[in-house]
Amino acid sequence: MNNNIEKQLQQQIQNAYASNTALRIVGGNSKAFYGLPVAGDRIDVSSHQGIINYQPSELVMTARAGTPLTDIETALAEHNQMLAFEPPHYSASATLGGCIASGLAGPARAYTGSARDFVLGMTIINGQGELLHFGGEVMKNVAGYDLSRLLTGSLGTLGLILEVSLKILPRPRYETTVVIDCNQHDAIQLMNQWAGKPLPISGSCFYQDKLFIRLAGYQQSVLSSVSTLKAKIIDADNLWHELKEQQHAYFNNSLPLWRLSLPSTADTIDLAGDSLIEWGGAQRWCFSNEPADKIFALASQAGGHATLFKSSDKTDQVFQPLQPQLMKYHQRVKTAMDAKRILNPGRMYKDL
Repeated sequence: MNNNIEKQLQQQIQNAYASNTALRIVGGNSKAFYGLPVAGDRIDVSSHQGIINYQPSELVMTARAGTPLTDIETALAEHNQMLAFEPPHYSASATLGGCIASGLAGPARAYTGSARDFVLGMTIINGQGELLHFGGEVMKNVAGYDLSRLLTGSLGTLGLILEVSLKILPRPRYETTVVIDCNQHDAIQLMNQWAGKPLPISGSCFYQDKLFIRLAGYQQSVLSSVSTLKAKIIDADNLWHELKEQQHAYFNNSLPLWRLSLPSTADTIDLAGDSLIEWGGAQRWCFSNEPADKIFALASQAGGHATLFKSSDKTDQVFQPLQPQLMKYHQRVKTAMDAKRILNPGRMYKDL
């Protein structure tokens, strides 16, 4: 049945290419808010489901793009394994394809790696309707340019994802959370200081003068680290899930939500409003009505970039503006993969 679905998807793209018709790729639709709005005929990947190959002893899994993330995580949990980058769902309908196309990751991202770091291979259909395979299904380097990682986070603008092969990891044997009372400046200094030490940190969050640190690994190592940090253990079973899924009280706000990706050592950004810091200082959330140009400029001056993550009005610029030469490179890649710009046109930038 899935072969038929694959052929139908390929035929739809080939027809769209022939008629120069834009296509809007849809899976679980849980990340529809992310990026700019896309106009075009709907092409639905949600029925292309199923785990194709799972070898717990080899720490690899291959699954179809429409497979619900819950199915993936349930299968992994049976073998005490996990997607180590902790992909957010935002909805029960979240799929593997949307997870990889968005490239989003949860609290562990700064300590275990990004979604891109765990992609081993991928099967896609490009904008010309060609079926393409990149990478492999094993944890070793593959000769040639790794397009599967380039496709991760491209929001469907370079190809429709059919299958993904992922590296997976065992779940930590023991986990606990500690809290320290401090101001933002001290929190950033502490997170950077600890990053240079052999501590089993797997999550960090600073909010309202409290620094939360998650430790994970062997119990003896974790408890020893608690002593080193001179911190208090707290009951935080829901904290990291709430942060990952943006169900934390901080995210209950109707203002535009900005994500600032900055050097972890960057100090306070001059933006009005409450902020929340994750990833050892490298990810800053802020609700702000400030003009987009100002926020982009502040992020650039701090050595990073900004994204308008959620807003009721996304009609102009969502991602940090690219320098002209860098935009040309992006356009070259887009042309190579989607010559007529029919796949999710304008989802990332209006000129792509």
